[in-house]
Amino acid sequence: MPILNRAEELQPEVAAWRRHLHERPELLFDVHETADFVAQKLREFGCDVVTTGIGRTGVVGLIRGAKGAGPVLGMRADMDALPIAEISGLPWASKVAGKMHACGHDGHTAMLLGAAKYLCETRNFAGSVAVIFQPAEEGGGGGLAMVEDGMMETFGIGEVYGMHNAPGVPLGNFAIRKGSLMAASDTFEIVVSGKGSHAAQPHLSVDPVLAAAHVVIALQSIVSREIDPLKSLVISVTTAHGGDAYNVIPMDVKLTGTVRTLLPEIRDFAERRLGEVARATAMAHGAVAEVSYHRGYPVTFNHADETDFAASIAAGVSGQGRVETDMAPKMGAEDFSYMLEARPGAFIFLGVGDTANLHHPAYDFNDEAIPYGISYWISLAESRLAA
Repeated sequence: MPILNRAEELQPEVAAWRRHLHERPELLFDVHETADFVAQKLREFGCDVVTTGIGRTGVVGLIRGAKGAGPVLGMRADMDALPIAEISGLPWASKVAGKMHACGHDGHTAMLLGAAKYLCETRNFAGSVAVIFQPAEEGGGGGLAMVEDGMMETFGIGEVYGMHNAPGVPLGNFAIRKGSLMAASDTFEIVVSGKGSHAAQPHLSVDPVLAAAHVVIALQSIVSREIDPLKSLVISVTTAHGGDAYNVIPMDVKLTGTVRTLLPEIRDFAERRLGEVARATAMAHGAVAEVSYHRGYPVTFNHADETDFAASIAAGVSGQGRVETDMAPKMGAEDFSYMLEARPGAFIFLGVGDTANLHHPAYDFNDEAIPYGISYWISLAESRLAA
């Protein structure tokens, strides 16, 4: 099934919704205006059930098919924006200082709303479709909050699917892979403590700046010398804070950063070795390192059968040769992973062409991708729930 004529017809209306949302970005769970907009649209479309407040501010609409009883298919979009000041200069640029839709969640929400409108009009399937609008993907774990609120059980969801836009991938192309698609995302804090002194008398100190510098270097040896090069691990130290004056060796230095992994055993290894290396390296310089490790989003893991199905639907929309079925894993993280832990399903990327990259202050979702996204969602629902 190629791009649907109805999806093409809906494109201007859906683009207008998208631009409306783009002007009014909201962060994390504080997506009240966005959630109200979504719920209002779902009610206007005639969704059989519209439930708000799931996972604090999430919204789920249930659309029952006209062909009798059957399973429930979940389709998810994220709603939150990022704390970035927009520089796109577009007429629909963010009207909220310091916030913008720099990851395309406005496009995700609008495309799923477009699919919901069509599915409410036609209901050409057996069973039900649950359209899921999630808050707090950008670091808040809104996907976990919705799962923990019993969303899967409440709506009887048997399978769940997600989609994300992909700058740099040709417009309308899709990309997916079985298994580990996106990385687990963990964070750490290392406080290296020594003995302060006047900077002109370093021999009277135990310099935590020097020790912390060696800790940063030593952590990179975990990746380069202790992990199979064919297995992915990223350890990035991203902040270093210590001292207040140019002529004082401080008492301590705080390092923070992130760890990204694709395999559970590598995640366990990285957590253990990061602490061991940091503490031993600090000790070698007469200092002490206290390490705190925090596990974040798990690996986004696509289930095999559902991935094959999603890829076949994408190929039907965009055409053979326009779906990459063995894309390289991404070391970014995605909290749709929690939904894939709760139910079988798959996450897919939709190409939006040559745009600014995600999380860039000049990024804007490419509205030309809207008919592809709507057609994918509709075809997914009608094929999976065929009578």
